[in-house]
Amino acid sequence: MKIGEPTWWYDEPASVWPRLLAPVASVYGALAARRMAAASRYRSRLPVVCVGNFTAGGTGKTPMVAAVVRFLSAQGHRPVVLSRGYGGRVREPQWVRSGDTAAIVGDEPLELAASCAVLVSPDRVAGAQAIESQPICGAIFSGMKATVIVMDDGLQNPALAKDLVISVVDAARGFGNGRCIPAGPLRAPLTAQLPRVDAIVLNAGASPTTATARPLDTFRGPVLAARIEPSGEMSWLEGQAVVAFAGIGVPARFERTLRVLGADVREMISFPDHHAFSVADAVRLMATAADRGARLVTTRKDAVRLAGYSTGPLADLRQRLRALDVSLAFDPAGEATLAALLAQRVPVRH
Repeated sequence: MKIGEPTWWYDEPASVWPRLLAPVASVYGALAARRMAAASRYRSRLPVVCVGNFTAGGTGKTPMVAAVVRFLSAQGHRPVVLSRGYGGRVREPQWVRSGDTAAIVGDEPLELAASCAVLVSPDRVAGAQAIESQPICGAIFSGMKATVIVMDDGLQNPALAKDLVISVVDAARGFGNGRCIPAGPLRAPLTAQLPRVDAIVLNAGASPTTATARPLDTFRGPVLAARIEPSGEMSWLEGQAVVAFAGIGVPARFERTLRVLGADVREMISFPDHHAFSVADAVRLMATAADRGARLVTTRKDAVRLAGYSTGPLADLRQRLRALDVSLAFDPAGEATLAALLAQRVPVRH
């Protein structure tokens, strides 16, 4: 069973709920648009690249952040990811360090910190100032000064001025019914968001649905096709009986990926996005896998939420599962366009 965002955000024909919630969505959208129109209160002395999305729910933003970091590193930069640490309890700017857990810094920062430096700060401005003034902690540039900030999310947040904004769109789900939260998935009206975006990445293919393509007709920037691909050696999944579980924006996408890779998915268990696994969850998952004669498989984002447990069922679950690593891949034209855009907007300044 899918748990998370309402399925009726994407229903065709539309259900009654969007109409009932339209007045609330109208107020929400108006407030979000007004907030986005506010002047930025801080411009960093470092260039700022923001990777965001127009909608609530999973679009592939975290793999896109990792891809931007890779591109910038290849161009000679020393990037640091700035995250608000959703799901954690950090209140002041804090570097993600070895030994941190998702309960402290959030799952997405912990996932990204495996390959790059990450600073968590609920206050974007305070986070940018910390990155400017402190040597990098973590990853290959430890002890050096950052040359660029990569914002994980924040398209709708005007506090920190941005030099380049990239938004990720799920090509299959698009903008749903085109309404704002709670009547639909939009975090602000598209008319308020599109003018503030420099490039759009369509995740899952170059052929968006009509509902996705129509709003993009008015967008004048580059639209790049990309796809989430498994990374590393995947032959172990061929014919493997698995019980899959995921607490991400679109668990069904994870299940589809496993099937494409040849896994025999005996059961798919979905949790809410950013779900904090309990002892009861661990016992249930391990019992289900034993009953189905299958191996437990999850996403890297879910696996990092189990870091820090050394005893008990949650530690046992961490030892028994295998995580699937993924990355965002572009076609050659899209790769060249993204590299050129980053080089133009974010020149290397040592």
